[in-house]
Amino acid sequence: MKDIKFEDWNKINLKTAEIILVEEIENSDKLYKLKIDLGIETRTLVAGLKPYYTKEELEGKKCIVFTNLEPKKIMGIKSHGMILAASNADKSEVKLIQSEGALELGSKIS
Repeated sequence: MKDIKFEDWNKINLKTAEIILVEEIENSDKLYKLKIDLGIETRTLVAGLKPYYTKEELEGKKCIVFTNLEPKKIMGIKSHGMILAASNADKSEVKLIQSEGALELGSKIS
């Protein structure tokens, strides 16, 4: 993997968020439609978390979101950001990345 310049890292906007609504996506066994709260705004994201979390496990969960990623239509839904997660090598386990302790929603990650 190629190294990136510090200036490129500074272009990435990561913020704390909370998942407030999880919806099924018709004809998808991997994707959920999520509504997330960033403190000053809510956004819709599409995330491939269905094999790893139930809807009930995700609702109310805190997470880190890449907020200035170019929006993309996935299964007809405009996804405006990406939730960060870590996985093992074979992706049999995936866990959301969360901040330690209580922070205001929308806090910048640096």
